[in-house]
Amino acid sequence: MKYKEVVCEMEVTLDMISGKWKPLILYFLGQEGTKRFGQIKIFIDKISHKSLTNQLRELEEDGLVERVVYPEVPPKVEYSLTKKGKTLLPILESMCEWGEKNMDKRYRLINPLCD
Repeated sequence: MKYKEVVCEMEVTLDMISGKWKPLILYFLGQEGTKRFGQIKIFIDKISHKSLTNQLRELEEDGLVERVVYPEVPPKVEYSLTKKGKTLLPILESMCEWGEKNMDKRYRLINPLCD
């Protein structure tokens, strides 16, 4: 097994949730529950199909998201947070609150998700 050397524990967290869309995917699944690929894509409309696929694969590899494939025609695939993924919700909620408090006129909120 190849190890990643990290300076401190915070780097582990950043490694798992880094990426432009990963925090949004995790928070969306945490707030909305199990979703299909297309539902995630609709919520994050600016993400490309390829990027969403890659981000979901990485989240699955890190054990944060579970992917369930149902043997149907056409195949049905659903994504949900794992137990480990759910432990990130307080961190993501804090990020959401910080963004709400510090948003200024440079930003226009399109799809509010924070409570």
